[in-house]
Amino acid sequence: MGKVSTNDTIIEKEIELEDNNEASILFGHHDKNLKTMRDVFGVKIVVRDGVLKYEGEIGKVEKLTDVIDRLLNTIRTSGRLDEVDVDMVMADIDREKDTVHPAPAIDVYTKGQTIRPKTEGQARYIKAIQDNDLVFCIGPAGTGKTYLAVSLALSTMKSGYLKKIVLARPAVEAGERLGFLPGDIQAKVNPYLRPLYDALADMIDVGQVKKYIENDLIEVLPLAFMRGRTLNDSFIILDEAQNCTVKQIKTFLTRFGIRTKVVVTGDITQVDLPSGEKSGLIDVQERLKNVSGVDFVYLSRNDIVRHRLVRDIVDAYDNGPE
Repeated sequence: MGKVSTNDTIIEKEIELEDNNEASILFGHHDKNLKTMRDVFGVKIVVRDGVLKYEGEIGKVEKLTDVIDRLLNTIRTSGRLDEVDVDMVMADIDREKDTVHPAPAIDVYTKGQTIRPKTEGQARYIKAIQDNDLVFCIGPAGTGKTYLAVSLALSTMKSGYLKKIVLARPAVEAGERLGFLPGDIQAKVNPYLRPLYDALADMIDVGQVKKYIENDLIEVLPLAFMRGRTLNDSFIILDEAQNCTVKQIKTFLTRFGIRTKVVVTGDITQVDLPSGEKSGLIDVQERLKNVSGVDFVYLSRNDIVRHRLVRDIVDAYDNGPE
C-alpha cells in the first residue's frame, strides 16, 4: 500500500490514494479530518500528487496508519465518510481497541446505503435480533440501540418477511396525560416521538417516510396507544423503555401477534419515572432472564459511536461525584 522508511524512532509513511474524490472525502470539509489527525497524533502530514505522506514517532505513525486504513475502507465500501465514523475510529485507536470483526451489512431502504455494526457489542446486538423474537438492548446514549433496530426493521420489511413497523415510546414527561399539552393529538405526541422520526429520515427519504406512514406500513405512536391491540407480521420497537412502569412493560409485551419481532431499548441509568416507581425495564431483566427466545444485550461506553467526547462525558458522570 505504501512504503515506510525509518530513522531511530521516527518513521515516514506514504499512502497512495485512488483519486481526488477519495482524497477529498478522507480529508474532510476544509481539510478538517486532516487537521484532526495532525493534532491528535502529533505527526507532520503533507499531500503531493495523490500521495499522503506523514512522519512522526513510530507508535503514533502506526496508530495513524490504522486510522487511515479503516477510514479508507469505509469510503471504499460506502462512498462516504460521516463525522461519527472519524470520531469513532479516532477514539478506538487512541484507546488501542482491537479491530471489530467484519459483520454483515444491513440493507436499508431507498438511500442506497448499507449499515454495519461499528463495535463488537453492536455486532452481538444485531445477531441477537436476527436470532430471537424478543430482544432487550440496554446501554448508554450514543450506542446505536434505536438506530440499529430501526435499520433492521426496515431491512426486514424490505425483504417481505414482515409487513409493518411499529415504533413506540412512553411519553413519560407528561405522565401519558397528553391532554395538558396544546394542539391536536399529533402535536401533543410529536416531541416525544421525534427521535424515532429522525432515525427513519436518516435511512429513508422524508417523502417515503410520509408515504409509508400514510399507508400504515410504518406506525409511530406513544406507548399508551398500544393498549388493546394485537400486532401480526410486525417488527415492533419500544424505545426509552426505562421510562415504562412494570405494568406498562407487561401490557406492551402481551401485544405479541403471529410472526412478530420485538426489540426493547433503554438506558437504566436514565430513569425519569416518579420517585418510588420501579422501572419496568429493570424489573423485566429478572423476570424473563431464563425464558427461551428472549435475549438481553448490554452495550457499554465502548460501544458509543457519537462524537468521541460523549464517551468522556459518560465517564465523568459515571465516575464523578454524586
